[in-house]
Amino acid sequence: MSIDDTGFDQRHLDAIADAEQLPFWLDGANAPDTNPTLVRTESCDLCVIGGGYTGLWTAIIAKERDPSRDIVLIDAHAVGGAASGRNGGFMDASLTHGISNAFRHFPDDVEVLEELGMRNLDDIELALKRYGIECDYHRNGVIEVVAERHPPSYEDELRREYDLLERLGHDVKWLNHDEMRAEVDSPTYTSGLWDKNGSALVDPARLVWGLKSVAERLGVRIYEDTKATALERDGVGVLISTPLGSIRAGRVALGTNAFKPLLRRISNYIAPVYDYCMTTQPLTDDQLASIGWANRQGLSDNANQFHYYRLTSDNRILWGGYDAIYYWRGKVSTEFESRPESWATLSTHFFETFPQLEGVQFSHMWGGAIDTSSRFTVFWGRALGGRVAYSLGYTGLGVAAARFGASTMLDLLYGRRSLATQTSLAKDKPWPFPPEPFRFLGIQATRWSLDHEDKTGRRNLWLKALDRVGLGFDS
Repeated sequence: MSIDDTGFDQRHLDAIADAEQLPFWLDGANAPDTNPTLVRTESCDLCVIGGGYTGLWTAIIAKERDPSRDIVLIDAHAVGGAASGRNGGFMDASLTHGISNAFRHFPDDVEVLEELGMRNLDDIELALKRYGIECDYHRNGVIEVVAERHPPSYEDELRREYDLLERLGHDVKWLNHDEMRAEVDSPTYTSGLWDKNGSALVDPARLVWGLKSVAERLGVRIYEDTKATALERDGVGVLISTPLGSIRAGRVALGTNAFKPLLRRISNYIAPVYDYCMTTQPLTDDQLASIGWANRQGLSDNANQFHYYRLTSDNRILWGGYDAIYYWRGKVSTEFESRPESWATLSTHFFETFPQLEGVQFSHMWGGAIDTSSRFTVFWGRALGGRVAYSLGYTGLGVAAARFGASTMLDLLYGRRSLATQTSLAKDKPWPFPPEPFRFLGIQATRWSLDHEDKTGRRNLWLKALDRVGLGFDS
């Protein structure tokens, strides 16, 4: 073993040396043609700001509810170019970032929220079939893994989650050591929780491009490279300013994810955190046989600083997570999409998990910003006399939840009473993050404390203090 001056095994650095710094999903010929930039003044019934999953589902559902509704969607860059086109492709039914987080923040609504989450995933599956969206969708479930490096208490915690999910009627299976390694073979695994029906895998870019095509077929006008710079009341509607034009809209739906919110009031509720990811070259048949994985589930480990990983359609392994980096003052920039030290760490962890794949090379590596809220879930609100609504804060689990977020945002925007709007998830907001420098210092202290818990199994005074005020950082 050769360790270089950085402390990394040279073999693991060599594995990433030739990787392209580009999201794997966006490296191909399937991208749709770009749409024009808005250069004039337009009018519409509904303006959707943001061309990711939330924005596109908002436009589609709004058209489904009222085909005559005139809708314009704008994005500051290319539709699907941010989080929606570069995530891991895990489509999780949970709206609450897991069952434990649900009981922590929404104890009175857990059963309803679990039902709504499963119904939302079912509705997505039906929509993909109805509109003919080809996005490599497979509902194989997800396994949460306990690894030998984790403290013993982590297996106890996962056992409790299994009991809760089983009690709520989910199709789950507990995997002991041998059963876990029969599913996916890593010498680090000790056990796992397989949620068989509560998660699907997709090609996230093809999903977002498919939704864009559907929105256009339904009559939505889409403008790219059109950044909304300001919102203001305009008689009974809202005026949206852009660099080269403007839009007069009866109502506005905001799906701006981790980017700087147009409404100052919600800035303190969002902390953009950068996540990093990579994919291997396609595995050979022998390499794939060495790890099993016949059922092709998604996987993640149950540490605070966790990894998520999956197979792609051409048998690459997508491997991401662990580092979650917050930059000073919550700055969002393309320069932060590159972080070599995170990729080197991920490479090291990959070969620790799958030593039988030593010698495999990585083909792509990239990063992107996640819109994090203090309770790890989406939240909603309205502004400008109820003419503007927003849906933000998915904290990395928005691939499926974005549709629910969009539907609920439309309910609030048009005064439609629904089961979703009556839940505490929709009625309550998360705790705001403190102003700088306390935000930066608090997030760094939390990251250090979570890492300490992963190594020792003990929550320190800082984490216990967060628990007491209801923040409960555990992921």
